[in-house]
Amino acid sequence: MTPDRVNPPELSPPTGFSHAVVATGTRLVFLAGQTALDTDGKIEGATLPAQFEKALRNLLTALRAAGGTPAHLARVTVYATDIEEYRAHAPELGGIWRRLAGRDYPAMAVVEVVRLWDKQAMVELDGFAVLP
Repeated sequence: MTPDRVNPPELSPPTGFSHAVVATGTRLVFLAGQTALDTDGKIEGATLPAQFEKALRNLLTALRAAGGTPAHLARVTVYATDIEEYRAHAPELGGIWRRLAGRDYPAMAVVEVVRLWDKQAMVELDGFAVLP
């Protein structure tokens, strides 16, 4: 994929996301929502940052299995059960993102939800990637 990250000067400077991503490639990979499930189907991590890291690792594992890398991500949506807690941990979550996925940010959104499929889950990530 040749991503062109578009961040117009007329919009506020993006922090941890891109305003738009123009992706050119031949294969789309749609990534199912990933929470902090371990291989036994149990939620791992008692804190939002711990669950975010596991959910992101799960998302990237699915992406790599499909032949992609974090740089191929065009769009990611984060679903959080407590937006205030998410905002309070934003610098730490950004550090986790940079460590695992790098600094080529996809277009992103964070959406507060009442709850997720697994009652103990605090965060879920889904998205899509465009591969060459």
